[in-house]
Amino acid sequence: MATATASSRGTRGAHPLLRTPSYVLTGGLALLFLAPLVWAAVASVSPQGGTAQTQGWGFGNYVTLANYQAGVWRYVLNSTIVSGLTVLFTLGVSLFGGYAFARFRFPGRNLLFMLTLAILMVPYATLLIPLYVLLNAIGLQNSLVGLALVLTLFQLPFATFMMRISFESVPAELEEAALVDGCGTFGALVRVLMPAVKPGLITVALFAFLAAWNDFIAPLILISSSDKVPLPLAIANMRQQVMGIVDYGATQAGVVVLAVPCVLLFLILQRHYVRGFMSGALKG
Repeated sequence: MATATASSRGTRGAHPLLRTPSYVLTGGLALLFLAPLVWAAVASVSPQGGTAQTQGWGFGNYVTLANYQAGVWRYVLNSTIVSGLTVLFTLGVSLFGGYAFARFRFPGRNLLFMLTLAILMVPYATLLIPLYVLLNAIGLQNSLVGLALVLTLFQLPFATFMMRISFESVPAELEEAALVDGCGTFGALVRVLMPAVKPGLITVALFAFLAAWNDFIAPLILISSSDKVPLPLAIANMRQQVMGIVDYGATQAGVVVLAVPCVLLFLILQRHYVRGFMSGALKG
């Protein structure tokens, strides 16, 4: 531990010239990932022929986007509802599932956990048609709740894995002390363990939100009403204009609207996000 601490201090105190390669590498990666977003933002307000912003710089493309069919705020609301429900369902199931896999010993525990992770190996698209039939049978086809349930299904393997390693990184003595003090199992989970695994919960929630907010294939298959489509599908539909003419300015405006919540959430929660990923590595 002392060696690792001394090494990290030595790295922080290194000469600026020795740190230059890392600065160049991280700066290059940042530019690589930010360039498409910056290009879309500039294109959404720059003058382009065939768009609402043909002269000068302005927000004419955003006006076009706001007035598209049911209105962009309707599609934003649909995406918000689907993403919120996906986060809620994913956190609820993975919290108890990860806790059970981490704290309880029962026959077939590891086999059941491996079967849960095996869902990740099933191709995403192959399950959508069977799920469409299933949702139709229970009356949830073409509904935002049904779409959220399907998106939750694909998030649960990773979420359960994250919550298991998060719970395993918490010393068992904390839970035992809570039980000795009179807390039941559920009370210890809520009062002691949940605050301790907060970074893992935030990581799971952020992943679930980003996956649901940006998903395109599942809504394309499961949603048939134009007023229920989420924002990514609405932006894609904007490209299907009359006579093959595509309003690239409005499309780029839609990309910016789609990206802004993701960027803001990541910037706000990045500290917890990194700690959640490190929880398993810091066990013990």
